Amino acid sequence: MMKAYANILCATDFSGHSDRALERAAELAGLYNGRLSLLHIVEYFPEDIPVDMVRPEDLNLEDYMVDRARKELSRLTSGLDIKDVVREVRVSSRSARHEIVQYALENSVDLIVMASHGRHWVDALFGSTASGVVRHAPCDVLAVRAG
Repeated sequence: MMKAYANILCATDFSGHSDRALERAAELAGLYNGRLSLLHIVEYFPEDIPVDMVRPEDLNLEDYMVDRARKELSRLTSGLDIKDVVREVRVSSRSARHEIVQYALENSVDLIVMASHGRHWVDALFGSTASGVVRHAPCDVLAVRAG
């Protein structure tokens, strides 16, 4: 018999590919009447900040990035018809793969849903976040294809 996914984690980097993963995660959470956690990792690499991340001078960079991420998580989940949605932003100098796996362990996640391709150029050099999560996750992982 197939196990019900009661606690689903969707990791997002706010790319269009991640939006598709969130759609799939929300479908599964609805199907299984489960809890959906949406997680974004703020990877702290000040020299890699995209041009669209220019912040007002009087704000702390980390606070600014976390605030932007929280607003984006709220926007992404505002239209979901799921009764139990958790939104979490983590700031880390460690890899997104590490933080996603750690969150899954700490929160007894049954299924991790994520895009198979993100927007970080670092993935091309060091291996994709999705493949790292698949190798180290304590639970099932669904990698949603972009196309």
